[in-house]
Amino acid sequence: MSDARATSFGAAADHYEAARPDYPFEAVAWMLEKPPHGSRRIADVGAGTGKLTRVLAAAPEAEIVAVDPDPSMLAKLRESVPGVPTFTGTAERLPLPDSGLDAVVLGQAWHWVDPVAASAEIGRVVRSGGALGLIWNIRDEGEEWVRRLTEIMHSSPAENMVNGPGSQGPRVSDPFGEVEISRWEWKRQINRMQLHQMALSRSYLITAPAEERADIARAMDGLFDELGLDDLEATIDLPYVTVAYRAVRA
Repeated sequence: MSDARATSFGAAADHYEAARPDYPFEAVAWMLEKPPHGSRRIADVGAGTGKLTRVLAAAPEAEIVAVDPDPSMLAKLRESVPGVPTFTGTAERLPLPDSGLDAVVLGQAWHWVDPVAASAEIGRVVRSGGALGLIWNIRDEGEEWVRRLTEIMHSSPAENMVNGPGSQGPRVSDPFGEVEISRWEWKRQINRMQLHQMALSRSYLITAPAEERADIARAMDGLFDELGLDDLEATIDLPYVTVAYRAVRA
């Protein structure tokens, strides 16, 4: 993990679970369809509260384990996706045996890892011909109000890696081969409270001083007033782009 922001999420596990979106099933299926013999034994690394884990666990005959460095996030995952074995660890240091998996996937997490060390370690636990899948849900800033929201909350390392100016996307190293990419556009109905929870689940706000968090909340409220989100029942369509990458182990 790269800095204190990378390991800050446990302090906001409830907000993360309540306000972060799940991943489209078709995007997750695409990440895992490349290995010629399928992907049954899968590790969700940087699993957090289980946003990606629950999609994986819905696949028939899937055997899933979840790995995260934060015990608070894993505790929330066990509530959200009961029955999935959980382990404390990172992409650079996995508590898993050699060549025991068909695939390793990371949701909203690769931007926090050392890509060379993580590629090598994941290559250790994935069989030859197995897959590495990386996926992010990124707000679609094609709409002005979404751009303004990001300006208020500040951009994240994920957004800068996947969708930032001049971004080359995630770096994946040996023993994995060429990285393929695919995208899905979709919208999610969200209310004012969930938007605030989403902001509070971001590493920038988790680690910011209380005064700055209050200033950001006030600016968000001003934007939401303009948008007509003036009661608990009002919702707005928040556009997303899900960006997924996959690579096969040599």
